[in-house]
Amino acid sequence: MNTNAVSGFEEGKVLLINKPLFWTSFGVIQKIRNVINVKKVGHAGTLDPRATGLLIICTGKFTKNINQYMAKEKEYTGTFTLGAVTPTYDLESEPVNFKSTDAITDEQIISATKDFTGHIMQVPPAHSAIKVGGTRVYELARQGKEVKLEPRKLFVKEFSITKIEMPVVHFRVLCSTGTYIRSLANDFGEALGCGGYLSSLCRTRIGEFELKDAFTLEDFEKEFKKILPDPASSI
Repeated sequence: MNTNAVSGFEEGKVLLINKPLFWTSFGVIQKIRNVINVKKVGHAGTLDPRATGLLIICTGKFTKNINQYMAKEKEYTGTFTLGAVTPTYDLESEPVNFKSTDAITDEQIISATKDFTGHIMQVPPAHSAIKVGGTRVYELARQGKEVKLEPRKLFVKEFSITKIEMPVVHFRVLCSTGTYIRSLANDFGEALGCGGYLSSLCRTRIGEFELKDAFTLEDFEKEFKKILPDPASSI
């Protein structure tokens, strides 16, 4: 192992990683730890397993800066599916309570975004990592226990509909930290009277950091191996 390469990550680096679909954010952390052989690695904001996109990874001494990255504005793109709801507000659970969307117009969909722009109050999903009494609420939800979560004030700078292919609606959102796009999908569907859930999500920006500049995990591993010494040179 190239000790200079490892020491550089121990001193601290910021890595931009494109999280793959179905990976947990913690799984990405474990992968990075194994590749660079550094224990102190953290991320600045969780992405759900069914979401893709930008993760900011901090290593070594830079992990102390995680909170400042987490506080930055986020940009997301994705799709809502109208006409049903799910307990988790996304595709982690099966859609239920199907309703017709035939009477809903494009104008109604676009107009509904206005109620979710600016300072809004939002209740986090029951299936989220928020802790109540020391236990994460998704664990309580899986046990069938009902937890009342208080609404939180947040800021949605922009909420635009980019394409409508009923029952699927494509969107783009700029928002403050702490915004649950799953809750936005559920609340948006409720406002339209037909229900809705998050069917795809990609985080495209965190502050000044953009997804287009991020490594895939495979490319990051390849780039890291380039700075390691050639084993043949020690023979």
